[in-house]
Amino acid sequence: MPSGKKAKQQRRAAAAKGARTPPPVRSKGVGGPRARQASPRSLATAGGVVAVAVIAIVLGIVLTHGGSKAAPLPGEFPTVGSARSKVALQGAPDANALFKGIPQKGLVLGKPSAPVEMEMFIDVQCPVCQFYEVNYLPTIVQKYIRTGKVQLHLQPWAFIGGAGSQSFSGRLGLIAASFQNKGFEYAKVLYDNQGTEDSGWLTDTMMKTIAASVDGLKLREWSTDTSGSRAGAIAHGVDVLASRDKIGGTPTVLVGRTGATLRDVLTPEQQSKNDVPTLQETEQAFTAALTGT
Repeated sequence: MPSGKKAKQQRRAAAAKGARTPPPVRSKGVGGPRARQASPRSLATAGGVVAVAVIAIVLGIVLTHGGSKAAPLPGEFPTVGSARSKVALQGAPDANALFKGIPQKGLVLGKPSAPVEMEMFIDVQCPVCQFYEVNYLPTIVQKYIRTGKVQLHLQPWAFIGGAGSQSFSGRLGLIAASFQNKGFEYAKVLYDNQGTEDSGWLTDTMMKTIAASVDGLKLREWSTDTSGSRAGAIAHGVDVLASRDKIGGTPTVLVGRTGATLRDVLTPEQQSKNDVPTLQETEQAFTAALTGT
């Protein structure tokens, strides 16, 4: 199993590869800070014969692979989130549309009658979770969850950066959104606009901007729930579950018949190498569970 330093390098390499190839390892261990880049713009004014004055204005911080918007100023947030609002983040309309019409209750997505259950442990800062969410989850949602074959149980775990990191505080926003049955939209917007791991990108303002990008999410209620005991209790419960099930990294994907024992889609050998489940391996696990093979 890789050391924290080596694992951080592997996670960075995985994120750098983007959608071209599957990432080599799951997130594991403690990441270190990396400087973010600002996007400055100069504004020049001139009058009569006086010298031209140049003023540098910092517009925002590049938080994502696609370049999300600058953090909004106080007072710009809507009272109810909307993918079309002026503060909505990149990809928000598609993120909301992906889950439209699918039953959602808390951190569970899909019909209760689905014959197969999928459980997924994620970390909001994990770049490999972002890879899985962006490249594989849309296919899983459309092909298996929307059609009633699979029900997804999301487990927002936190371990990157250690106790007190933004993995711990950041997941509370996702959990709070799930109280309004909007957790999956929140997670998708978050991953579509994810910043560099453990760099300090997931601030309170960024969390609120993500929430403001989710259609129908009541921001005042969400904000209260984010710091409430209920969200904290659920987060603690996920930590206990991860420890009990000996979850070794993120993303971890477990699949099985509903009500039966769920199994990691990776073999023990793959797990020992910290491999990441591919879409093909996930679909093979669905087929095996559906057919009983």
